[in-house]
Amino acid sequence: MSILSGIRIIEIEGIGPAPFCGMHLADMGADVVVVERPSTGEPPVGDIGHNTIYKRNKRIVQLDLKDSGDRAKLLEMVKHADGLIEGMRPGVMERLELGPSICHEVNPALAYGRVTGWGQTGPLSQAAGHDINYIALSGALWYAGRPGEPPFAPPTLAGDIGGGALYLTIGMLACILNAQRTGKGDVVDAAMVDGSAHMMNLVLSLRSSGTVVNERGKSILDGPHWFDTYECSDGKFVSVGALEPHFYKLLIDKIGVAEKPEFAKQFDIDAWPNQKEAFKALFASKTQLDWCELLEGTDACFAPVLNPDEAAEHPHMQSRNVYGTHNEHLQAQAAPRFTHSANQPPRNAIESDFDKIISSWLQESR
Repeated sequence: MSILSGIRIIEIEGIGPAPFCGMHLADMGADVVVVERPSTGEPPVGDIGHNTIYKRNKRIVQLDLKDSGDRAKLLEMVKHADGLIEGMRPGVMERLELGPSICHEVNPALAYGRVTGWGQTGPLSQAAGHDINYIALSGALWYAGRPGEPPFAPPTLAGDIGGGALYLTIGMLACILNAQRTGKGDVVDAAMVDGSAHMMNLVLSLRSSGTVVNERGKSILDGPHWFDTYECSDGKFVSVGALEPHFYKLLIDKIGVAEKPEFAKQFDIDAWPNQKEAFKALFASKTQLDWCELLEGTDACFAPVLNPDEAAEHPHMQSRNVYGTHNEHLQAQAAPRFTHSANQPPRNAIESDFDKIISSWLQESR
């Protein structure tokens, strides 16, 4: 039995955070049905063919939501669903006569999940944008990159996924739990500016203590030599993050600089630039593999910087079965994992009204 067995989710076709949320819920065992536009010979929105990982574990039906008959079919699904997720620009679902108020008329307990960049309200709510814009406005992009260089963060992770999809997942689960207790649904407004700003609270806590400041390169997590990445002699990279003094002591001992007085003061901000230059030269003197053999698995807070293919081959990642393949292409497996409940269970025999509706439409479309 999976952790979300029996939970039924309708996903309105889209790109980015909404389908990622649907995949996340399906990975945990929810029955997720994607409502796509009828085929016109062109790939569906955001479709990348049979390699679309975020469609795994989902069923797909095709409905034209501009057609009154197909809208009625969707509302019939809504009657028997626990949740609906959509990532349209604010107002689109209302114009289709499928907004929260109409859906709640047919199912008052429905969790209606909406994910956007700017949110359902506010001066920018109708403006176009992408991940990089949302995290720029929220403050989450500020510390990304090196001082003196333009900020740049890993694509999609902080905004689309972290601030959008995962906050939508959390909101949907909270809404479904509340509906099970009260019988009353709600609307989840998951905005990437909200979520990525909320993720800043750990950094903001450090700022309140004075260890993080607004000037890039002067803070405890973006300035020190002991919290950075370094290029090795083979052109590959390693990371160190020895924040705590006992971890820092082990790091400088391991790499052979513990006896040098210039490394004695770990938190001397004025000394960081020279210490970092020394670390650059030191790490550039050996290969990534050399440093792994010396530091990996110790408390020096070390890891090699790997590309996804290299990560999939790493012994730790292999031991946890973090990566697998999907149509011979790399994919990350379901997360989080549960001790007593299975991920990605085989679908049970069709029993519910929801299942019967979907099954009949799938038969019609064949």
